[in-house]
Amino acid sequence: MHLVTRIKLSFMMFLEFFIWGAWFVTLGTYLLSELETSATQVGVAFLTQSIGAIVAPFIIGLIADRFFPAQRILGVLHLLGAALLWYASTLSDFDSFYPVILVYMILYMPTLALVNSVSFRQMQDPSKEFPPIRVLGTLGWIIAGLTIGWLNWEQDGNLGLTFRMAALASAILGFFSFTLPHTPPARDANKSSIGDLLGLEAVGLLKNRSYLTFFLASVAICIPLAFYYNFTNPFLNELGMDSAAGKQAMGQMSELLFMLLMPLFFVRLGVKKMLAIGMFAWVLRYAFFAFGDIATGYWMLVGGIVLHGICYDFFFVTGQIYTDNLAGPRFKSAAQGMITLATYGVGMLMGSLLSGVVVDANQASGGGHDWQAIWLVPAGIAAAVLVLFLLLFRDRNASPSGTAQPPAATTTGTREVRNFS
Repeated sequence: MHLVTRIKLSFMMFLEFFIWGAWFVTLGTYLLSELETSATQVGVAFLTQSIGAIVAPFIIGLIADRFFPAQRILGVLHLLGAALLWYASTLSDFDSFYPVILVYMILYMPTLALVNSVSFRQMQDPSKEFPPIRVLGTLGWIIAGLTIGWLNWEQDGNLGLTFRMAALASAILGFFSFTLPHTPPARDANKSSIGDLLGLEAVGLLKNRSYLTFFLASVAICIPLAFYYNFTNPFLNELGMDSAAGKQAMGQMSELLFMLLMPLFFVRLGVKKMLAIGMFAWVLRYAFFAFGDIATGYWMLVGGIVLHGICYDFFFVTGQIYTDNLAGPRFKSAAQGMITLATYGVGMLMGSLLSGVVVDANQASGGGHDWQAIWLVPAGIAAAVLVLFLLLFRDRNASPSGTAQPPAATTTGTREVRNFS
């Protein structure tokens, strides 16, 4: 890959996640403090991410992959998104704010796949070339959080400016996208069915009892995940933590660290232990939040944030590798699509709805919230998922090192059928 191309792709990835991190982390605080919404409405607002994740395969598979170069679709979506984000910053009530942010997320979520498509099409060896470029995305998210903390927008009640900062970055990426390497439609008239786009071709994986256990655990663990994304920032601000958004960036820093250490852990621990450790980290994180405070328990609050690296990498990244190995060459893309739709679509949808109701139900009479009672709910859910996973998961397709191997394939008639049972 030419150096200029590498720089362009890195800048693209940096802006892609800077845009998201610039407003999404503090959305809950903005809605509660500046638009004076209920926590249930906060959950509904975060629900737009799940709706966008469900709609994204249709936009990519039915439009981008059929008719238009990926970089042009990316540019148009981000330019439209810039206008919507700026407009959202001018709105003063939830009823007008919600439809704008819903349309924005329907436009934004497909761009996550588009930046990957543009990147992969320029690479000879994605396994080596992609990680150094993708890591700029995580850095973009971190810089966005640190910027909000440095400018003190949370304490000053100026979180509306986060949408304008994101809008400017989105406009820059929108125009910059037209300079990216040409990435023509991946398929000739795309003969894929709707089921292929949603990953339904890989549904046969669920015949494997262990994979079915993992699949259901993935959906269930996204319910407590929604509590973290939706209400950590309001929680930390309500407790009085300075530069809460900046402190939350430590979660992405730990994600980078544990991503680098994952190959070592994977060889030593294997799939089941990696997934179990990831789920236990969820339990521990919410316990830290439940019992931590600004005075004597400040270390628990920071610890809960830093555990994000283990929570995300050990469960979600390990799960993606496990899915990829088990699916085999033919079903790789479909399997990843299926698990993404189930987690960020269905799981996060349920979690967003539940988290808002739980937070509203635990409002303190004198103002504020009973955060201990709130955080014990996702801790309990994560603990239940962990126990069921340990009892039911049997990775019968594991190699001695613990990594899952593709199952044997048989042929019935003209259609390949994999023996997943």
